[in-house]
Amino acid sequence: MSMSIDSMASMLNTTNTDATTNYNANALKKSLNSVSSDTSADELMQVCKDFESYFVEEVIKEVKKNLLPDDEEKDASLSTMTDYTMDFAVEKIADELIDQVGGNFTQSLYEQMKRNYNID
Repeated sequence: MSMSIDSMASMLNTTNTDATTNYNANALKKSLNSVSSDTSADELMQVCKDFESYFVEEVIKEVKKNLLPDDEEKDASLSTMTDYTMDFAVEKIADELIDQVGGNFTQSLYEQMKRNYNID
């Protein structure tokens, strides 16, 4: 598996476009673009975890969307608050999943990027 910053950033461009996702994608792009040979190993590991967590979030959101149909009758302001709260909960769940079981992909991505950027 060969993963570069450019390929990771292009994957971010193909994901969902709601406001929260867009904000998270842009923040992740900024983190990815800041990776260089001057990046510490700890910073690189955090970027890899953030990248993996973001995609787990997107998977959870897709599953939720497919399992729970939209209620066309709900109040728009309540819907916005519910969506925000749900996005926050999904983000926290994804982070926890990555911390508990996401090590293999994160470690592989980390090792690949560490070699690509000659980070000690």
